[in-house]
Amino acid sequence: MAGKEKGGNTGEITNTLCFHAVSKSSLVRHSPFTTHHSPFPIPPSPPAMTKPNIVLIVADDMGYGDFGVFNDGPARTPTLDHLVDESLCLTQHYSGSPVCSPARAALLTGRYPIRTGAITPQEVMGLDRIALREVTMADVFKQAGYATGLIGKWHNGALDARFHPNARGYDEFAGFCGGWADYYRWFLDCNGSRRPSDGRYLTDVLTEEAVGFIERHRQPPFFLNVMYNAPHSPLQAPEHLVRPYLEAGLGKGVAITYAMIERLDAGVARILDTLSQYNLSENTIVLFTSDNGPAFMVRPDQAPDEVSRDTRRFNCGFNGAKGSVYEGGIRVPMIMRWPAGLKGARSIDELVHFTDWLPTLLRITGIERPDGPPLDGLDIWPLLQGEAPREAPRRFWQWNGYTPIGTTNAAMRDGPWKLVRPQLPIAFASHEDKQAAARYVELDIEYKYHPENVTEISGNPDPERIIPDPPPPELYHIEEDPLEQTNLAETEPMRTARMLNALETWFDEVESERRRFSINK
Repeated sequence: MAGKEKGGNTGEITNTLCFHAVSKSSLVRHSPFTTHHSPFPIPPSPPAMTKPNIVLIVADDMGYGDFGVFNDGPARTPTLDHLVDESLCLTQHYSGSPVCSPARAALLTGRYPIRTGAITPQEVMGLDRIALREVTMADVFKQAGYATGLIGKWHNGALDARFHPNARGYDEFAGFCGGWADYYRWFLDCNGSRRPSDGRYLTDVLTEEAVGFIERHRQPPFFLNVMYNAPHSPLQAPEHLVRPYLEAGLGKGVAITYAMIERLDAGVARILDTLSQYNLSENTIVLFTSDNGPAFMVRPDQAPDEVSRDTRRFNCGFNGAKGSVYEGGIRVPMIMRWPAGLKGARSIDELVHFTDWLPTLLRITGIERPDGPPLDGLDIWPLLQGEAPREAPRRFWQWNGYTPIGTTNAAMRDGPWKLVRPQLPIAFASHEDKQAAARYVELDIEYKYHPENVTEISGNPDPERIIPDPPPPELYHIEEDPLEQTNLAETEPMRTARMLNALETWFDEVESERRRFSINK
């Protein structure tokens, strides 16, 4: 069976997650890039009841190893640990990208992010925007009569009202449109009006906004996105939370990171308590995930003086981190709780992708998606019920800064096999191009602290880059080698060649689609 019961010993979950491979002889290759048929047998529909509320909580740059239950070390996440124990825990769950904006675009549209136009986190260049032709998760639920809200980080369109959350299906928005915010010197966008900081810690502010949304809309149904920016840099946390981690011998950058996660965990507790207070827990689907893997290095302006930018920490031994298509950059937590509709206290070890959640939530709620571009995701409702898939879908990733380059930092999964095109050392072609990249960083900082000075995207073109020839691709058997330590490309040359061809064909298709359609239509 796809779902496995979890006992009281969470170490068993940790071992399954990080080190054990599960044999699945029924997996076969699924070739189309856009999903047209489910690989599952037709299961019973979800139970007939009042449409469930949905609370989708997304952390920012948080890995499996940042949960106390998976860490066996310093991380303190009692709320999330309890949620793991009582819920479905997906142990082979993948983001749509190793960085923020593309990952969020995949989650919200059910489509590969390159298709959507959201290709990098560079919002002051307009490269984070979800094209206007795309249908978002919020669009779907709003049309079906749900109250829709987004609290926290948007990062899929700034500096243009057409890409604002209120124009992309969210009735209410309280957060920020860019990729990061100072945790004390923040500006909150409240349905288009700017609210200056009152000195409170931003994670706490976002929690209270989420609680307020639930209280206003406790007559169901509602769809609430809570997009925390923790533990994304800048590295800032209340000192009293940082101190115990320092006393445990951790470096200050890592200590601050764990303190940021601890405060996020407390925020999740407040949200769950509010659902309970209004008797909403039973028929509310709660999902918790992260946009990508943990960041192990932060930008120089994002760390306090005298604090190391190096935030490397435990992540179950996975290779890579944020920005990389190795497991550490794209394999992210997912916890799902729905007492009225799904049996909890189980782990699911099959591959699930960000693009799968939109079609799955449509199936659960019985909502039809409005017309829009074809979905890439699968309806995984049968898998959540315990059905093993008849076939495993192929999944693809690619990311680099600025416009996409298919020969660098790309990967695909085909059943248990994973092909990786390693990240290339791409250099700027000239000193002027390097200076252009530096000016982007300056503009990014100015937008966060003085948004009144940045009112439109930069019109500068991409800097010219020198792209070296790619090395041979790497091949891993993820079920037997989840830490990607044994490259099997030389012993599996035919499989490697087939998968490389499929990856190249996929990239050409999605990049062609991106170029064919204007982001503004």
